[in-house]
Amino acid sequence: MMRTLFLQAPSFDGFDGGAGSRYQARREIKSFWFPTWLAQPAALIPGSKLVDAPPHNQSLADVAPMARDYDMAVLHTSTPSFASDVKVAERLKAENPNIKIGLIGAKVAVQANESLRDAPVVDWVARNEFDFTVKDVASGMDLSAIKGLSFRNSEGVIVHNQDRAMLENMDDLPFVSEVYKRDLQYEKYFIGYLKHPYVSFYTGRGCKSRCTFCLWPQTVGGHRYRTRSVGHVIEEIKYVLANFPGLKEIFFDDDTFTDDLPRAEAIAKELGKLGVTWSCNAKANVPRASLKVMADNGLRLLLVGYETGNQQILVNIKKGMRIDVARQFTKDCHELGIKIHGTFILGLPGETKETIQETIRFAIETNPHTVQVSLAAPYPGTFLWDQAAREGWLDTANTEYVDAHGVQIAPLAYPHLAHTEIFDSVETFYRKFYFRAPKIASICGEMIRDRQMMVRRLREGVEFFRFLRERAGSKAA
Repeated sequence: MMRTLFLQAPSFDGFDGGAGSRYQARREIKSFWFPTWLAQPAALIPGSKLVDAPPHNQSLADVAPMARDYDMAVLHTSTPSFASDVKVAERLKAENPNIKIGLIGAKVAVQANESLRDAPVVDWVARNEFDFTVKDVASGMDLSAIKGLSFRNSEGVIVHNQDRAMLENMDDLPFVSEVYKRDLQYEKYFIGYLKHPYVSFYTGRGCKSRCTFCLWPQTVGGHRYRTRSVGHVIEEIKYVLANFPGLKEIFFDDDTFTDDLPRAEAIAKELGKLGVTWSCNAKANVPRASLKVMADNGLRLLLVGYETGNQQILVNIKKGMRIDVARQFTKDCHELGIKIHGTFILGLPGETKETIQETIRFAIETNPHTVQVSLAAPYPGTFLWDQAAREGWLDTANTEYVDAHGVQIAPLAYPHLAHTEIFDSVETFYRKFYFRAPKIASICGEMIRDRQMMVRRLREGVEFFRFLRERAGSKAA
């Protein structure tokens, strides 16, 4: 078995680790998710090492010398971070010319040929669902025999092997939490809306929804929700409870944990027996009866992708949601004591100055506990990327997602709505949502009740205003 280093490369100061992956930018609040997509193949390879540089404050100078101790390095990359990640790979190769470099992630899943062409330092990329592909490489198999692999052969020719079938028995995957325990300082991971310290992992892959902008189902996970058995999930929960002292919350990072409601309720009832506080991703259409079962068994918060408050935009992006259903769902959550972190995207197809204001009003009226506002980002491999290129909303040859400081920019523009108008609307959204007297009073009340919350909120406030200043600087530049 090859000595294998799994690396989440150094990034911007204030980098947002995204949902277990390379994410596109800094955000208004610094946050770090567990590098689950790297931890999963690492769990399959004996003697592997996972290094997650951003939350551990490790620079390139810190991680580069590690290459001398390994036969292979596997880096998670993404479209926005690709150029930076290739430079890291070059530095690793300079430290150890014999090390093999592999890349995983949605970027290389859909652009395997372009990725290898543009990065001569990279030896191979694993397409689509890559866990066992990486294991096969590490085991020393002939590269030409490994399904799901694209590689550069001894003559320098790029070869694309047959696709690997989707994993059907998700219980075949070992616990990622064992890798967390072995290699990571779990207290380094924090998210503003989750209790600290927390642990996150996946109980299944894939999402039934067809949202045109969403990257993972269209590139890696697919649109079938393939799940681990309830017993397998609970065994990992028990491991986490026994091995992560001081744990306050568990987050299920499945694209949509509530896609299979009977299973979600079954897991919830087992968590209730263990006294676990937990949260998950959900669609804004969960019936009240199911919400109550989950709330009665430890559910604290739902991360909900509302995206917009305009019904036609929901239709345009194939969200499969109705505004009236989302309103009732939110009302039910409030009444049942379930907190909501609501996520919104500005600049989606159909967006206008008026729909932006409509979305802000929707957020204020439904009043999620916290919100996150992003700019529409069409990634290669998504329907939105193809649509934007076809309609002339995107210059695909010169697309940038972040500026030199890591601040997300607005790549989409429409004849009636400029880049700058979409970009500026993010700050407007935050100000109108958070600087309402009732919202300020609610936050202050939380701070008074919870000293830890007070410290976190104060820190987030400082970071938030710093971020707004930097956004203003980016706009001026």
